[in-house]
Amino acid sequence: MRTRSGPRVAAVAFVAALSLGAAGCVPVPEQQGPPPSSDGNSVEKLGQLTVAEAGSMRGYSRDKFAHWRKTGKNCDVRDSVLQRDGENIKLSGCNVVGGRWESAYDGRSFTDPSDVDIDHMVPLANAWRSGADEWDDTRRGEFANDTDRPQLIAVSASSNRAKGDQDPSQWKPANRSYWCQYAEDWVTVKHHWRLTVTSAEKAALTDMLEGCTWANKP
Repeated sequence: MRTRSGPRVAAVAFVAALSLGAAGCVPVPEQQGPPPSSDGNSVEKLGQLTVAEAGSMRGYSRDKFAHWRKTGKNCDVRDSVLQRDGENIKLSGCNVVGGRWESAYDGRSFTDPSDVDIDHMVPLANAWRSGADEWDDTRRGEFANDTDRPQLIAVSASSNRAKGDQDPSQWKPANRSYWCQYAEDWVTVKHHWRLTVTSAEKAALTDMLEGCTWANKP
């Protein structure tokens, strides 16, 4: 589990690097893991989420959540997250071609970037059923490429595909020591984007956050 201090300053630098990327290849500052989840009470934020039944998948398409956006010449958000979340990164231009990644979902380590997926913490299809069906494609693209929240994380391809579009009532990381972090990150993303939760999803998140002292601090 990553610590709750330190990366916040680096996260600001990471976002700045992405904003400059359109001008060319911009090295991503060294940073461990996605941006910090929140500076508030996760249990309180969970309580502020609207509980509703999951919406229909009618009209859904991943193409309505355009990703990955370019962050420089011949590189995109996927490359940037791989570089941010890995160690000993090797580049060919802007493309990540080597390094080391530890998947927080299952504790597995990889040195080949092709074995690593960039997971959307709140899956695109889940977002669609939670309110994103009412957004325009521009907002959906912002959501799909959100590096300001802990919405994007490099994990093992197998764990990402096992998760699919399931919420925490249906799937949890095999690495139980990551459950507190996972629940807080999920709540942070849904709270910021004003997405709904089902009653089962809220119950699962409540259970996962129970006993997480830093998730309940005022």
